[in-house]
Amino acid sequence: MAEFIDINSIKIDPSELVNGFSAEQLFSLTGGQGITFDDFITLPGHIDFAVSDVRLNSRISRNIGLVHPLCSSPMDTVTEHRLAIGMALNGGVGIIHCNCTIEEQVDMVKKVKLYENGFILEPAVLSGDNSITELDEIRRQRNIKGVPVTEDGKMGSKLIGLVTNRDTDFISERNLKISDVMTPLKDLITGIFPMTVADAHALLKGSKKGYLPIVDKNGLLQALTTRTDLKKNRAFPHASKDVHGRLIVGAAVRASLRDVEEDLQRVTALREAGCQFIVLDSQNGDNASQLRLLKEIKQRFPDQEVVAGNVVRTSQAKALLDAGADGLRIGMGSGSVATTQIVKAVGRAQLSAIYYCGKLARAYGVPVVADGGIKNPGCIIKALAAGASCVMMGSMLAGVEESPGEYFFQNGKRLKHYRGVQSTEGIRAAGEDIVFRPASGVSGSVVDKGPLNRYFPYLLQSIRHGLQDLGAKSLDDMWDQLYSGQLRFEQRSPSAQREGGVHDLHSFENTLFN
Repeated sequence: MAEFIDINSIKIDPSELVNGFSAEQLFSLTGGQGITFDDFITLPGHIDFAVSDVRLNSRISRNIGLVHPLCSSPMDTVTEHRLAIGMALNGGVGIIHCNCTIEEQVDMVKKVKLYENGFILEPAVLSGDNSITELDEIRRQRNIKGVPVTEDGKMGSKLIGLVTNRDTDFISERNLKISDVMTPLKDLITGIFPMTVADAHALLKGSKKGYLPIVDKNGLLQALTTRTDLKKNRAFPHASKDVHGRLIVGAAVRASLRDVEEDLQRVTALREAGCQFIVLDSQNGDNASQLRLLKEIKQRFPDQEVVAGNVVRTSQAKALLDAGADGLRIGMGSGSVATTQIVKAVGRAQLSAIYYCGKLARAYGVPVVADGGIKNPGCIIKALAAGASCVMMGSMLAGVEESPGEYFFQNGKRLKHYRGVQSTEGIRAAGEDIVFRPASGVSGSVVDKGPLNRYFPYLLQSIRHGLQDLGAKSLDDMWDQLYSGQLRFEQRSPSAQREGGVHDLHSFENTLFN
């Protein structure tokens, strides 16, 4: 029998000082019920360190590390090259969707790999025949001051000049052609592609110019950089980079029931483009096609990192791990635009799936990615606390400036379209016949979240504060506590869930960040 602690003549059982349950107890005491984000809360630990001491280093696959444990979902309304670049610059990673041709996906991967922080690869471009009025509209839309001018107004065309606010500020006749007011090519300083950020910085510094168009040997515009953009280069010290100093990027491949060779062509092309890891994209990853493709990839390219999935049961996870998966994507029917559990009656509560699959994968030395159900920073922390090494976000990132698509207004709100890969729109976009395949997703919209470079730090700081309150200085420290039983959890009743949110106010405003 355990010895009691005597406090002022009152005997206290030491177990009463622990409180809550270990993860093993929490997930086994529900009597067959699945547990997800709102069903439990993590209990605080002892703090003897500052928030700035918290480290968030993690992995997305066996041999690919990240400074920050966040990745973007491979959906065509979430991740193309602009968001993938932004994610990597901020220490996470983007996964390019495959709802496109091989050539289009490879092109997006190349744009990420060729990106030098400080260079604008897709600047606004005008022709000499455009008017100052059209220039004003582009400035208003994109909040820019200078625009390169090419022969046909397109990127990759012959550069003929540059127009800035200095050229147009005091001109009242706004219907004049750009060619009448621009700074001609002969008066510009240009860089020759390919060029490093350091070389561009030296040119700008020496010329005391504000803009530096980058052209190839034939004078065709390849990129643009500005003094402001080069200053921003110093703002991303934690960027996710490979051994060659290029940004890390992943890409999805949808394991096909029709032709494994077609999928292997995509994998080969992505690999040649410099893609660090492949994400096999299936709603149910425990299928013969994905297992066959996974084994074939590992046989042809033994060093190719592959994240397989999706799975929610340990038996599914084991099948993919035994086939050589370097990472697992966990989740089925838990995403905000997913209706799998409604349409097919198949899936699993997300936290139960993460805990049990993560525990098995840990024995293989393989990280797991939590995919689905992430609504706020608290969900990210809970997913990590349940054993996820990386958290994938779809709806949380679909509203940032860098995601695909244009903003629109509805009922006074600035929104962006967001749809499930398995929605009717998503299936049609993939070129598949909706008649032979029931949709298990919906189309909707999400609220504007602003630039990723403002939103991402908010998420990171929330995670750091969460780990500090848990008493964990790093994710590895938290996972040691998780599997040793030191990290404690508690189930929440419906009234406890209400208490944990905003309540008893006439009205309130929820501002995410300044």
